[in-house]
Amino acid sequence: MKYFKIILLFITLQLTAQQGGMWIPSLLEGMNETEMHNLGSNLSAKDIYDVNNSSLKDAIIHFNGGCTGEIISNQGLILTNHHCGYGAIQSHSSVEHDYLKDGFWAMKETEELSNPGMFVTFINRIDDVTNTVLNGVTSALSEKEKQSKIDQNIAQIKKNVKKEDWQGVIIKPMYKGNQYLLYVTETFNDIRLVGAPPSSIGKFGSDTDNWMWPRHTGDFSLFRIYADKNNKPATYNKDNVPYQPKHFLPVSLDGVSENDFTLVFGFPGRTNEYLPAVAIDQIVHKENPAKIEVRDEALKIVDKYMRADEKIKIQYASKYARIANYWKKWIGENQGIEKSNAIANKEKLEKSFQEKIKNNKQYNRLLSDFDKLYKEIDSATLARAYWSEVVYRNIELLNATVKLYQFENKIIKDPSSFEKERTKLLKKSASFYKNYNATVDQDVFEKLMSLYKDKMPTAYLSNTVKTANIGELTKEVYHNSRLVNYTSFQDLMSGSQEEVIKKINADKGYVLGKELSNDYFKKINPKFNEINIQIQAVQKTYMKALIETFPDERFFPDANSTLRVTYGKVNGYAPKDAVYYKPVSYLNGVMEKYKPGDYEFDVPQKLIDLYQNKDFGDYGENGKMPVNFIGTNHTTGGNSGSPVIDAHGNLIGLNFDRVWEGTMSDYNYDPAICRNIMVDARYILFIIDKYAGAERIINEMKLVHPKKK
Repeated sequence: MKYFKIILLFITLQLTAQQGGMWIPSLLEGMNETEMHNLGSNLSAKDIYDVNNSSLKDAIIHFNGGCTGEIISNQGLILTNHHCGYGAIQSHSSVEHDYLKDGFWAMKETEELSNPGMFVTFINRIDDVTNTVLNGVTSALSEKEKQSKIDQNIAQIKKNVKKEDWQGVIIKPMYKGNQYLLYVTETFNDIRLVGAPPSSIGKFGSDTDNWMWPRHTGDFSLFRIYADKNNKPATYNKDNVPYQPKHFLPVSLDGVSENDFTLVFGFPGRTNEYLPAVAIDQIVHKENPAKIEVRDEALKIVDKYMRADEKIKIQYASKYARIANYWKKWIGENQGIEKSNAIANKEKLEKSFQEKIKNNKQYNRLLSDFDKLYKEIDSATLARAYWSEVVYRNIELLNATVKLYQFENKIIKDPSSFEKERTKLLKKSASFYKNYNATVDQDVFEKLMSLYKDKMPTAYLSNTVKTANIGELTKEVYHNSRLVNYTSFQDLMSGSQEEVIKKINADKGYVLGKELSNDYFKKINPKFNEINIQIQAVQKTYMKALIETFPDERFFPDANSTLRVTYGKVNGYAPKDAVYYKPVSYLNGVMEKYKPGDYEFDVPQKLIDLYQNKDFGDYGENGKMPVNFIGTNHTTGGNSGSPVIDAHGNLIGLNFDRVWEGTMSDYNYDPAICRNIMVDARYILFIIDKYAGAERIINEMKLVHPKKK
């Protein structure tokens, strides 16, 4: 009976251990540490974050400002996602050396390629500076005055902080501005490309498989940090040497099993977990449907042209993928919020909250204030969604007018900047028009402007659009505007400042675009910001009130591109009735999806040969080659390239995506259906070793067998 009770207690701890949350690595001691141990971790809080000794945080980097990467050798070798390194890989590609198509592998150090402008950032230490930042910030001040005082305090803290000359300082708000943390950083600027698989591996499945499970993508690339002879940050120099890190991650050869502990370390971008029910309702039933409808119509038109014309297919492939990416995310987000009853659960929490604080004069009006303010901002939010999706993102000619509008306003404010701004705009526009087709855009314009006229809140609808026959307006713009190709655009931009201003303001396309831009910058956005600043003030107080009112609940600060850890387990999931997804995918699945010549599902012949011969080296498992796996870690954008770390501190995978139903985790994490998608470390090693033959890269890693100890 005693043995049974021990087993029952262990199971209870496993079930109740926290999963989800994006925790600050310097604050893990206590409950977080206990939760991780209950999930199977052998790591201490000091193993993860330690200022005085080498720890896991010393192997984690913010990669080029938007992704995460990790150091996996004592020679500064970086592992991150293929899609994070895509721009660099593309910049080195040419007709003779198409590294996107064929992959790239530096077989010796001298072949590693420099990347001007690329940088990586380490976090040296994290300090709490809340009291100093909020010194002098009182309730008597207006919101604008409060922010001004905070900004002054932050500037003074940065000026006085103790750090080395080569280090930087970042101060970020947490818990909606109730806490402030200071990060001392070290940034390296000499980053060189070491290896990348072909896109047929690194982007396998492309748009169709995006946000989906099962997945079969080898989404990884390799870079290296170079430093000066003193191991300090330095700009590119042929005499620079590979960086010697304080810590690097050994790579496990043992793979993963159901219920294995997983720790994801990285720089998640943005979440909003503590919005009130009324805000989530607005997103799900107003904002997202508007954006989904616009992109749905745009995608149909672009897809029709891409299927009929190979040139258009090439021109629009990247743009189509960009449009489809968030269109698909928003659909999954809405479905996940509905499936998890997120709105009802928030309403239940708010009912309990209201009951507890009904006699608290500081807090008892918070929820009614939210209701009032979200009702006031509803129209501006919807107008903002339609304007950004129609004018700015999906009708390319109107996007060009926005840039022209910004150009005109800059040179009106500063006439001396005319030549500089014109040169800059012409350069950017050359790239824009290279992949522009006026026929496609004209059809998109007619469809989306019809939708804009019908759905845009009347108070924000311009007179021209309100009274126009959209079919006639379309012809008038595309037959007369000089914004439909680069040659005529160059002509439009030629001449003196006075001549250019006169010409652009006589152009049919720009006249319409300028009116639409005035709608946004002079009506929609000012109104939205006026109310939103009030919402943010209420949200800050609400966050403080939640923490005080529910002292036994766990609250993590929303993601804001700062260093975080999230822990969970390898688990499958049931997205809908009678369907269960296992947690690991295999190379067999790649071959099942294989379509010769297809840009999403083609496979290199060498990979086919390795599969058919079962030539998996030391990386296969029971005659199969693992490719991807899923877990319950709470991730978002910015976690691309994050390491997946096992119970012993070894690399077992590389985070790169989330499942479709779990994209709602930015607002409501639910461990039942939220899953992050990771490349198995063994598949990465298999591609480097057996596919690429880059033994040099394998040899500098530390490969371990933690499960066989």
